[in-house]
Amino acid sequence: MAEPLKLMYNKDFLSEFAKKVKRAYSAFDETSFIAEVLAEPWGELELKARIRKISSTLGHCLPGDYEEAIKVLYQIDEQCVGFPYLFFPDFVEVHGQADEHWELSMQALERFTSKSTAEFAVRPFLLRDPEQMMQQMMTWSKHDNEHVRRLASEGCRPRLPWGQALPMFKRDPALLLPLLEGLKADPSLYVRKSVANNLNDITKDHPSVVIQLSREWFGEHPDTDWIVRHACRNLIRKADPEIMELFGYTDTSAPGMVPLVSNAVLSVDKALVAIGDNSVFGYELRFREGDPVRVRIEYGIDFVKANGQTSRKLFRLTDRTLPGGARYTGSRKHSWKDLTTRRHYPGEHRIVLLVNGQEVASETIEVISQN
Repeated sequence: MAEPLKLMYNKDFLSEFAKKVKRAYSAFDETSFIAEVLAEPWGELELKARIRKISSTLGHCLPGDYEEAIKVLYQIDEQCVGFPYLFFPDFVEVHGQADEHWELSMQALERFTSKSTAEFAVRPFLLRDPEQMMQQMMTWSKHDNEHVRRLASEGCRPRLPWGQALPMFKRDPALLLPLLEGLKADPSLYVRKSVANNLNDITKDHPSVVIQLSREWFGEHPDTDWIVRHACRNLIRKADPEIMELFGYTDTSAPGMVPLVSNAVLSVDKALVAIGDNSVFGYELRFREGDPVRVRIEYGIDFVKANGQTSRKLFRLTDRTLPGGARYTGSRKHSWKDLTTRRHYPGEHRIVLLVNGQEVASETIEVISQN
């Protein structure tokens, strides 16, 4: 199992960082800084809490004047590149939110984001004054540096993982749309992924907004088409009729239409499986004769949760165009091992085969505890 990320912040890392600071600021007390950071409950702190402990302690050990402290960090930031140095923008979040520090804090976030990322640090500024901060994000969205342009989009995602939620954008994403419009054909895939993820966040609260935007954007530019498709991935999983039509999936429900699937079989290699073991699912589909069909084939599992209820998770098998009358077969090995993102519980699990969001076959598996 991979080592937890939080363990990268150890005494050796802190010692090397403290040496860098000392060379830029001779009054820096390396020993006190390291001791204060590592003071308990350090061992119990998770990743983000450790980042906050480092940035807070820096505030005690650097010059008390915020502008002077930032000058020290500017002297060493070129040597502090990568994920571990998220505490640079976090320092701005913790110590730079006073109104008189606005311009300096914006300059610092713009500078630090290309070294690690400031996507988390901008969010308290957005929560304080969404309109002023979105004006800043619009400026960043036109920046020459792709990291700064990505900050503009990633920082205002309504539901950024690991980040503070932005409830005002969950309620009304209108302020986000002009910014995303300006980035819809950005030359950087790094930025386009962020735009798509921002839109995907919006689909969870305002799917109609993204559906309308997708209709307007789709077909304008290949890069924009990629954004639209990636942004609508959850709507595709839900087989939203408008989105399925937009992307050319064959309709499965029009009145009087010959069924898309003429025959479907789903099989499981064993009816009883222990947590930690594997299953093999086999499937065979026969599609209607005639014109080619665009299909998304998935299998879904209704996972039993700790409270006995179920929650469905979908797994894509293929997404392609097939000739009319095609026979499509295959198998998939599925692991029942516990993951950091999903635990398994005993009980009857329903397995379904879906084509364009419609169930066409199903089986059940009894999952039992490990011996």
